[in-house]
Amino acid sequence: MIKAILMDRRVLFLLFCINLVGTIYGYYWYRGQLAITPDIFLLFVPDSPTASLFFTLVLVAFLFHKNIPIVEALAIITLFKYGIWAVVMNVLTLYVNGNLAPEGYMLMASHGAMAIQGLLYAPFYNIRLRHIVIAAVWTLHNDVIDYVFGMMPIYSSLSSYMDEIGYFTFWLSIVSIMIAYKLTVNKKNSLSHPVIK
Repeated sequence: MIKAILMDRRVLFLLFCINLVGTIYGYYWYRGQLAITPDIFLLFVPDSPTASLFFTLVLVAFLFHKNIPIVEALAIITLFKYGIWAVVMNVLTLYVNGNLAPEGYMLMASHGAMAIQGLLYAPFYNIRLRHIVIAAVWTLHNDVIDYVFGMMPIYSSLSSYMDEIGYFTFWLSIVSIMIAYKLTVNKKNSLSHPVIK
């Protein structure tokens, strides 16, 4: 029942529209940081909108009854990672500042939804181990760009916690990769090799 709802064309199209608008807004939100980012790093700075862009492409493929496994792997890992990351950063901002702007609560809600939607569609992905490996390299490489080359999202009130945030982000990447593997590759392997009793 739930699977049928998730793959209903009306639901897919609605999610496509929501994610497309969210992606566009996300790149707009990063406009100030992108303006001061060296060209070589531009691709790796707007993390969340790029994650939602991956999922938007996945939804387009689903609407045409297609799969794009590498994009699916990038989507499930980065949606979960940056969805959870943004929620945690806004909670930390609330803790440090004692208050949070309305935009912060909106970001928490939208990014929490990002993390959930990527996992909900896991049964429909056609991901193999090689796709997870490529997406994992992308994800960990992005962490290096952010926290070694200093291209992480700008949260001025959290600037004194960058070492701790970088450490947290690395392990969040590992967890995201493991969850993606468990829900896709490992699950498919288990289904294709039933236990003999």
